Amino acid sequence: MEPSQAPVRHAPFRPEERVAIRKQLERMLANSLFKNSKRYPNLLRYVVEHTLEGDPSELKERRLGVQVFGREPDYDTNADPIVRATAGEIRKRIAQYYHEQGHEAEIRIELLPGSYVPEFEILAPAPAQVPLTPFPASSATPLAPPSGLRRWIRYAGLAAGVILLTGIVWLKPWTPHTALDRFWSPVVDSSGTVLLCVGQRQFLGTSAEPGQWSNWDLPHAVDPHAGAPGSITLFKLYYLGSENVALQDVTTLGRLNGLLQAKGKTCVIRGQLSTSFADLRDGPIVLVGALNNDWTVRLMGPMRFNFERDNDTFWIKDRQNPSRRDRAVNYQTPYLELAEDYALISRVLDPTTERMVVVAGGLTGYGTMTAGEFLTNPSYINAIAKQMPANWEHKNVQLVLATKVIGGNSGPPRMVDKYVW
Repeated sequence: MEPSQAPVRHAPFRPEERVAIRKQLERMLANSLFKNSKRYPNLLRYVVEHTLEGDPSELKERRLGVQVFGREPDYDTNADPIVRATAGEIRKRIAQYYHEQGHEAEIRIELLPGSYVPEFEILAPAPAQVPLTPFPASSATPLAPPSGLRRWIRYAGLAAGVILLTGIVWLKPWTPHTALDRFWSPVVDSSGTVLLCVGQRQFLGTSAEPGQWSNWDLPHAVDPHAGAPGSITLFKLYYLGSENVALQDVTTLGRLNGLLQAKGKTCVIRGQLSTSFADLRDGPIVLVGALNNDWTVRLMGPMRFNFERDNDTFWIKDRQNPSRRDRAVNYQTPYLELAEDYALISRVLDPTTERMVVVAGGLTGYGTMTAGEFLTNPSYINAIAKQMPANWEHKNVQLVLATKVIGGNSGPPRMVDKYVW
């Protein structure tokens, strides 16, 4: 019998259903999305088994922390959110697993947001078709409905089909089709709000902002409007780093925010000076800017491609070829004489935050704008997709871009290096 397309949720479970679900669980845990981790399989197996055995009431955060991760019974779940963080990552990896080809007809194991009790979807078999038995020769031929009634039945069937098709189109969830969609699918499929963290420069001011360091690249400015010691007037506030964002970064921020919202994601925008490490663990992250975004420099530091500085020269460092410094910009160059800029795009599952992180940052603002253009224009990623290895959309990706700069305007992006793992 062919499976129908209507998923059926089962509770309680029949013995054969428990066997099928356990086989599906092991199939998923053998996938590369799970098999290289200990935490994700342990938690997913625990909640699935307890649900199958009819004991889902015990699947609470504190109990899971104790039973699965060995925490003390009175541990602080707010200070140690290991269960929430692990469950969020499991949800993302489940979504990635079912996006891969070949898993469409498999039993679905879902861990919905806000719950640690999994749900299962099993394709119900279609009812067997009963063969039509022809009337015996001696039987009277059944009367056909009048022509007007036949026409009405035909039109009604056509209308029902149109309504059904329309419903399928509108209710069908977003699925990636273009290379650009596939690039962003790990972010779009991740649970939680997307944090757009934009870099902030330190500006000329009389002193560093509270809690910040002085920028020794800039001369010390005299402030004729200084108020009482320690106070920050509105005039001084204008020049402080946390109140300023570069125009190129704003342009890139707007592009990325518009794209993600068009794909149904909720976004929150913050400056890097007001972004904490705890903020980075709440959901997927998009970092805009490089040298003016401390989180970009920190999170990209261990990666193959990252940002490096030597006095006035900044470059994209290649850890596999550390002596290479040709992808560089000297900041003493008059800005109208800058001929080329470089940018780094990264989309990685960051081991520090355990979240999907996307970086769009250039050595200067021109490179950042080029990265934003690349990440929002389908033609650019479509053009390089054929150069990418198989299944690249489910792997970590770093792309090094270059752009010509003429008279203070950047040209189209071109990929000069890549790393996929």
